Order: sequence, then C-alpha cells, then structure tokens
Amino acid sequence: PRDFIETIEHKTRKSDALILLDLFSRVTGYKAKMWGPTIIGFGRYDYTYNSGHSGNSLATGFSPRKASQSIYIMPGYQDYGEVMGRLGKHKIGKSCLYVNKLADIDLTVLEELIRAGLKDLNGYWPVHPE
Repeated sequence: PRDFIETIEHKTRKSDALILLDLFSRVTGYKAKMWGPTIIGFGRYDYTYNSGHSGNSLATGFSPRKASQSIYIMPGYQDYGEVMGRLGKHKIGKSCLYVNKLADIDLTVLEELIRAGLKDLNGYWPVHPE
C-alpha cells in the first residue's frame, strides 16, 4: 500500500493517504492490504447473502481517488447521523464517504466512525485480520 501511495501525483491526496494509512492501521490494529489496484483495506469479512451468493471483502479502508479520498465503512452510513454531523465537510454514498481533503474533517470523529463501522460489521459477519 505504501508503494501505491508513493505513485500518487496530487500532493494533498498523497499526504492525506499517508495519514489515512497510519490512522487506519492504528485504529483497526490490522495490516494494510491492497484490494485491487487502488483500494487499501484493513481486515476482511466473508459473507453469504440469502440468494446464496458469497465472497469476501475488506472490512474497512480507503482509496485515494482523483476527485477525493473514498473511505469505506462497510455497513454503510445510514445509522451514523449524529457522528456524521460532527465529521465536517463530506459527501456520502451507500458504503463510501467522500472527503476532498482531510483538513475538511475531524480525524477524531473519523476514528470513531471507523470503530463503529467495524463493530457493526462484526455484528453481521465476523471481521478477520488479513
């Protein structure tokens, strides 16, 4: 993951990614792993849907995209309204938080969000260190 981050040309995106790498490592206690060419994940979970479809995915992580940092909290953000209100400037998707730059958000609140997401995910499917 660190080698991938070193290839990022955008200075802010690169420095923010290094901060996120350290933050996620510290908060989760998991070693960072690349999930595909651009996603840095921490931990994994195995799932099986009612349809029978099964697989595995990162438990939490981020991707330094061109437009923003994409931060993945796998249960989604639907139950985190109070925390999200304290986070700072962001946009959300189903399981993805978009942050233009880390200076726009409160990193202590992000840590709280990562912990809450892992705890909630572990309630659905057990989270494993990778």
